[in-house]
Amino acid sequence: MEKFLKQTWWKILAIVFLLYALIGGLLVPLAGTSSGLAFPNMPILNESIRNLLYHVPMWFSMVALLLVSFIYSIQYLSNANSTFDNYANSFAQVGVFFGALGIFTGMLWAKSTWGAFWTNDPKLNGAAIGMLIYIAYLILRSTIEDELKRAKIAASYNIFAFIMYLAFIFVIPRLTDSLHPGNGGNPAFSSYDLDNTLRLFFYPATIGWILLSFWIAGVLSRTNALNIKIDEKGE
Repeated sequence: MEKFLKQTWWKILAIVFLLYALIGGLLVPLAGTSSGLAFPNMPILNESIRNLLYHVPMWFSMVALLLVSFIYSIQYLSNANSTFDNYANSFAQVGVFFGALGIFTGMLWAKSTWGAFWTNDPKLNGAAIGMLIYIAYLILRSTIEDELKRAKIAASYNIFAFIMYLAFIFVIPRLTDSLHPGNGGNPAFSSYDLDNTLRLFFYPATIGWILLSFWIAGVLSRTNALNIKIDEKGE
């Protein structure tokens, strides 16, 4: 991972994909115009369909970040290397940030389509609980002073947190009624309004946001590593 994070090609790719997806996503009109390219113009969704290029990639990015954090926590428990703990912490921090962006963009979309920023929906409630679980992880790290003890406890908790997070946002919403596409019996986007034109921008946007999130996590991990070295020298 360290070698990958230092490479440049994928960072350029992230910028290109995001510029293409976001600029194109704003300029492509809805269906019903004379343009060759057009996004599906669905009832209720209307222009808010463009939020698909922001809201969904945020959650994909969060899952990818937390998965990497989860893997590094497992690696730390098998090999107590402080680098693994640093990566687990850094990716979790950025994961929570992207999760907050996902909730914020989701609230805007909910207000536009459902008439309220928040509804009693299992997907929304599960996402909120998942965020609280990871916020507790970050608080836990800040309350333990001993480095080795902090890293070991945090790694154990992080494994538990990721499993619970997946259950709250993927498993439970599928078992109950939900307003979200693909949950609670509702059809997924791909089955009724994710047409070929929208795919041309949605997939690059998803890849671009994930790469950008990894870029941020890489910078944060190096910053955290420098801060640790500074603290050690200060002592």
